Amino acid sequence: MRNEEGLAFHLHIKEGDIGRYVLLPGDPGRCEKIAKYFDNPHFVAQNREYVTWTGTLLGEKVSVVSTGIGCPSAAIAVEELIEVGADTLVRVGSSGSMQPHVHGGDVVVVTGSIRDEGTTRAYLPLEYPALADVDVVLALREGAKRLGLRHHCGVSQSKDSFYGEVERTRMPMPERLEERWKAFIAGGALCSEMESAALFILSSIYRKRAGGAMLVINEADLGEAPASEHGKHMAEFDADAVIRVAVEGFKILIEQDRKK
Repeated sequence: MRNEEGLAFHLHIKEGDIGRYVLLPGDPGRCEKIAKYFDNPHFVAQNREYVTWTGTLLGEKVSVVSTGIGCPSAAIAVEELIEVGADTLVRVGSSGSMQPHVHGGDVVVVTGSIRDEGTTRAYLPLEYPALADVDVVLALREGAKRLGLRHHCGVSQSKDSFYGEVERTRMPMPERLEERWKAFIAGGALCSEMESAALFILSSIYRKRAGGAMLVINEADLGEAPASEHGKHMAEFDADAVIRVAVEGFKILIEQDRKK
């Protein structure tokens, strides 16, 4: 869908404005910070929660575009980015720990997501898995290794309700929410976030590559805590670590793609 100026309806960008490789933070305020890791970064566009910057890595055009919070706005961003030429998309953001061995400050390279949200049901039945691209996963893992950062590879929970997770016991159905949360933990989910499922499902449908690198901002025993506590823990961790993992992963993918 385009506007009267021929731009993507929500992102306000067109072909040539972005590279095929795109990083996807949720926070619009983080785009400029991420773009500083690029060579020759420049601002492209801003509309609503969507901010776009473009630069280069190893001489290849790359971009960063914010998605806002949650799968609905992330799906819009991914749809429009693919329409104007993106084919490799990596979510870079924050998450909550779901396992005792996953600590605050660690990075989780997401291999797949629990579709605990509503957006992707408009695309595929829930039986269809939301999986990251294996080459992207391996590149992000290698990036974390090269940087010497503590990291994990595994499944995330993609949810719709932030407060429904972090303050489960004050919700109208606390027992059901608690039962599901414990089931996901028992199944081995490493972290909880709000966008990856949409990214992975759309990338699968459109035959594009996608992955995710998540900074963990709390300990597993703080899985349920007042939102103010989560804000406190987020402030204690700098997003530079996960940004560097994503950028290093892109460099690895660029080098690999040039050999194909």
